[in-house]
Amino acid sequence: MKKLFYIFLFSFTMSLVLPSCREKKNDSIEDVADDVGDAVDDAADEVGDAVDDVVH
Repeated sequence: MKKLFYIFLFSFTMSLVLPSCREKKNDSIEDVADDVGDAVDDAADEVGDAVDDVVH
């Protein structure tokens, strides 16, 4: 009986703690795709700059 109580208490605690850790976003797929595209462009520019620095 004591183990059952502890399992219930643990489950209840986790159900309260874990959902509050999630970040809620209302981004649309288009916004996310634009953000990813921008990040890829930035990374490509940084790699290009690094290559130029090594070559010159």
